[in-house]
Amino acid sequence: MELWDIYDADKRRTGRTMKRNDWRLGEGEYHLTVLGVLGRPDGRFLITKRVMTKAWAPGWWEVPGGGVMAGESSEEAVRREIREETGLDVSAWDGGYLFTYKRENPGEGDNYFVDVYRFIADFDEKEVRLQEAETAGCMLATIGEIKAFAEQGIFLHYGSIQKAFLPFNAESADDR
Repeated sequence: MELWDIYDADKRRTGRTMKRNDWRLGEGEYHLTVLGVLGRPDGRFLITKRVMTKAWAPGWWEVPGGGVMAGESSEEAVRREIREETGLDVSAWDGGYLFTYKRENPGEGDNYFVDVYRFIADFDEKEVRLQEAETAGCMLATIGEIKAFAEQGIFLHYGSIQKAFLPFNAESADDR
C-alpha cells in the first residue's frame, strides 16, 4: 500500500500520512505531487499521452509526474516518476526545481501542492521507454504544439506550468 505524507497549508509535513488517492483531506491539509518538464537544447519538450483506460483525462497530453510517497523528498519523487514513466534517468541533466503551485478543492478532500521541475539534456526520443500502464505514446513537441494541445483542452496542467516551457534563456532570476 502506497502512503503519502499529509502537509499543512505552509507545505510542512504534519507527521501524518494518507493512503494514495484516499481523498479525505480536511481543510488546511494537502498532499504533494511533482511534475517533471523534460526539454532538449533545441527547445523541444518530451510530452506523453495518457492511456485511454485512465479514469481521469484519458488520451490527454502531459508531462511525467505523480505523488510523493511518505518520507520521500520532492526531488527523489520527480526523478522516480520520470524514470518509471519514460525510462530516462535525469540525475546528470541540467536543471531542477522551478516553482510550486497549490490547488484547493473544498469539499472534495483533494488539496495538493505541485512542485514543478525542469530538466534539460540532449537526449534522443529512441532512449525513451514508456510505462505502458500509464502512457500510450510520446512526442518531442515544440512550445507551439504544446500550446495548441492546451487550447484544444487536451494538455493537463498547462495553465499552471506554462512558464516551465519558456525558452531557457528567457527566464528572469526570480523564476529560477
